Amino acid sequence: MTIPAAGYPRAAARSPRVQLTESTDSTNADVIEGVRDAPGLWPHLSVLVTTDQRAGRGRLDRSWVAPPGTALAVSTLVRVPDLPVSARGWIPLAAGAALVRAVRGQLGSSGHEAALKWPNDVLLDGAKLCGILAEVVPSHPDCVVIGTGINTRMSQAELPVETATSFLAAGIDVDDDRLIADYLDVLDRYLADLAAANGDASVAGLHADVAKNCATIGKGVTVSLPDGTSLEGEATGIDADGRLVVDSGGDPIAVSAGDVVHVR
Repeated sequence: MTIPAAGYPRAAARSPRVQLTESTDSTNADVIEGVRDAPGLWPHLSVLVTTDQRAGRGRLDRSWVAPPGTALAVSTLVRVPDLPVSARGWIPLAAGAALVRAVRGQLGSSGHEAALKWPNDVLLDGAKLCGILAEVVPSHPDCVVIGTGINTRMSQAELPVETATSFLAAGIDVDDDRLIADYLDVLDRYLADLAAANGDASVAGLHADVAKNCATIGKGVTVSLPDGTSLEGEATGIDADGRLVVDSGGDPIAVSAGDVVHVR
């Protein structure tokens, strides 16, 4: 069931298409299917939103499920034909930094803190508030769907793990429309600047913004790798390709988002 987007006027002012659905298995899957079936109907920065996603996915096919009405699932289509393929690893990082700024717009002078946990989480007071999953649309390599799952009105008892939080659990009254609109505004500017810089995240200012907002840098981390091994050390920075640099006592090692199962 498609719902008119009248309740999201700010988001609609920043996006050519804001579509709401009462419930769905996966907003990312729906947007991917929509683009494959009718690409002309899904321009850059099109958005699909629901508060009842039944079979959402995170990175590495982890499930993401929330009780109806307690979380926002937002999938945004970005078209990046002018962005070099080598720079597209910055897209989920740009989304994370944009979402951090949007979340901060909800906090005011409350004293709460939002930050990015590399590579794909947004933290509120150190606990996970949002997750991000970016997927290329098959047969449309210049189209990327960025899915975000945001815990909005989940009670403390409904949080899936102790390391998660929500706006409600933190005592914050969230404005969904403003949150989405602010996110779209910053994300679009990040990607436009990155394309104008021919994919150079440092020239675009994206590298500095991601690093500045990343709570992982300077922390001791354990990075679990797909082959079952792990890397322990201090996260010292993010390199020019968006990879996390870990100092484990020898030569610093850069790990890409695709190499990482968990960072803590």
